[in-house]
Amino acid sequence: MTIQFKESPLLESNAILNEVCPAGEAWMGLVKRGQTFRIVDLEGNQAVDTLFMNAHDANERYSPSQTIVATNQLYLGLGSKLYSNENRHIATITADTCGRHDTLGGACSCESNTVRYAPDKYPMHSCRNNFMYALANHPIAQDAGLNVRHLGANINFFMNVPVTPEGHLSFADGISDAGKYVELQAHIDLIVLISNCPQLNNPCNAYNPTAIRLLTWDTAPEHTTSNCGEAA
Repeated sequence: MTIQFKESPLLESNAILNEVCPAGEAWMGLVKRGQTFRIVDLEGNQAVDTLFMNAHDANERYSPSQTIVATNQLYLGLGSKLYSNENRHIATITADTCGRHDTLGGACSCESNTVRYAPDKYPMHSCRNNFMYALANHPIAQDAGLNVRHLGANINFFMNVPVTPEGHLSFADGISDAGKYVELQAHIDLIVLISNCPQLNNPCNAYNPTAIRLLTWDTAPEHTTSNCGEAA
């Protein structure tokens, strides 16, 4: 895919939500239909594992297979439409200063750390642990009746997972820098569940997990102007 960049006209000072998620931790929030949600890679080269669920029916959630088929793209970037397992358009990437995001690599877990790296990696903190912790403790999850059955495949924002000519996945050094961000507009009310990836065994976080910033605006970006650029 051709990597495209577009800066957002939305000002941080106008955001209705502005929070920092510490390195390696979980975050959960609501993004209502028409609102804009931004994820900022504060220090660069940080993977952000993200799940999107229908806030009124968590059995409907982001689907990589539906999204890949609908968009004919393995990676997400500017203009990408996200689709649910019910083949509904749930969100669109409206601004992006990183350029490409993984939708295949999945979330790290104790089990995958053991299989990929070594048996002694099993106790290490993982994205799967973060998701489970949020489901068990966050008020949004409790109000929505969320449990492990509502976990599906996630997007890895900022993460670089090239597909080899043989069809294999490889975890490579990230392409994001400090301050890069991705911004999405919600087309339905969404629950957003994030694991700010704690992975230390591959280069997705430069072996050094760092914090991210999360912002939400009531303003839709298409009502304002912005600058665009392209890179091959």
